[in-house]
Amino acid sequence: MSSGEFENSAEAVGGPGAEKPVQPPSQLLILAIDDDSGMLGFYKSVMSGEGVRLETSMDPTLGLELVESLNPDLTLLDLTMPGIDGMEVLQRIRQRDPEARVVMVTGNYSIETAVVAIQAGATDYVCKPVSPEKLRQLVSETRKLVDLDQRGEALEQQLIGVFNLEGMIGRSPRMLEVFDLVRRVAPHLRTALITGETGTGKELVARALHNLSPRAGRRCAVFNCSALVDTLAESQLFGHRKGAFTGAVSDQVGMFEWANGGTVFLDEVGDLSAAAQSKLHRVLENGEVQKLGFPQATRVDVQVIAATSRDLKVEMKSNRFRPDLWYRLNMIQIHLPPLRERREDVVLLARHFLAHYAAEYGKELKRISRRAESALLAYSWPGNVRELKNVIARGCMLARNRMFDMEDLPEEVRNQSSAAFALPTSLEQAEKRAVTHALAKTKNKALAARTLRISRTRLYRLMEKYGLAADSIDDEKSKEAASD
Repeated sequence: MSSGEFENSAEAVGGPGAEKPVQPPSQLLILAIDDDSGMLGFYKSVMSGEGVRLETSMDPTLGLELVESLNPDLTLLDLTMPGIDGMEVLQRIRQRDPEARVVMVTGNYSIETAVVAIQAGATDYVCKPVSPEKLRQLVSETRKLVDLDQRGEALEQQLIGVFNLEGMIGRSPRMLEVFDLVRRVAPHLRTALITGETGTGKELVARALHNLSPRAGRRCAVFNCSALVDTLAESQLFGHRKGAFTGAVSDQVGMFEWANGGTVFLDEVGDLSAAAQSKLHRVLENGEVQKLGFPQATRVDVQVIAATSRDLKVEMKSNRFRPDLWYRLNMIQIHLPPLRERREDVVLLARHFLAHYAAEYGKELKRISRRAESALLAYSWPGNVRELKNVIARGCMLARNRMFDMEDLPEEVRNQSSAAFALPTSLEQAEKRAVTHALAKTKNKALAARTLRISRTRLYRLMEKYGLAADSIDDEKSKEAASD
């Protein structure tokens, strides 16, 4: 993040496809692909009064092109056709859209073929001659499913609206706690410290605090404390007089003066030099800014919001961060949990990003497939919300179909999800996996045994049984952690 003012766009939170023709809300778009003109005529006669727009093709190749351009609500597909048979057409349709509704129609019914068609993704398997009642039933069932999809999309937008605070999106209990704290703190804010891993959305919290504060109409300066060398960082923050250092050819107002009356957001405040920390403490303590090369202090009135991905307590023990500055900044601390600890938000965020980037890139992507959502949920997201946002943006940019699917996810997401979904093949394998996971998660034997709900002795036996190294687990640390 570069220095400057907050942007107005919300971040937490999305060849151009052919547009689907505008239809009345109750009208269905049904495509029939059949080399029998009489069958197509039958479809037209039955569906003419059913609120259906019917498109037809006697050529399966042309039919596939119509599927791509029209995105029908239902496809009626003949099984036996010259050139490309119906089973291959079905496979191509499902490859493009894993949730497409396709009904196979055939004059040569067999249980084996029906099973294969259903396994390949057909919604139903109908034998010719098709009765008008059966056809009307298919239309009615499709209409109900389409209505459910539309209601689901509307509810999804309502969900995003409800679980949204100044561009931050989340419905997990931990994020709702963050939203509540931001709302309560913002009207009275003087200083705040936002903590959390890289990519969790700390700048969004800072933006929300500013926008909900009485200073919302005033300037808000944003400064990345790790972006510049020490001298330039001090100059940017506090200003300088002409000749204060090599290259200082004129006086410069610092960010605190520029944002006087408003807010200064300091990202990665733990990277500030000792001299800059001292001057920042003076701003918080006395409301005074000391310019480089100028003996007289300048009075300022700003609220300061700082953020860090570091553990500042560790930095203080190492004498890299001033304790008095820590106490000043830490009047209110807002911690953002990593995305892996709030998985309820993953799909909600992904759908929000999909809508945003599909519109930005001119793609007609409406949904994320169930298997892609499962993969997103299984991934650990080391880069947090920022990584999820980039994954969805990349997928939208490269997507060739109308549904965001597994092929639109990067390899690392697909691979980790495949490993997560792999089931153990024996009781021993399941037992070993549980012990390994508990040890890796807790980093100590006492907590691992407690997590598994077994005795410490039993855990030792299992570790020995499966050859799990004990050297990396510190018993003393285990005792300390268990007593905390």
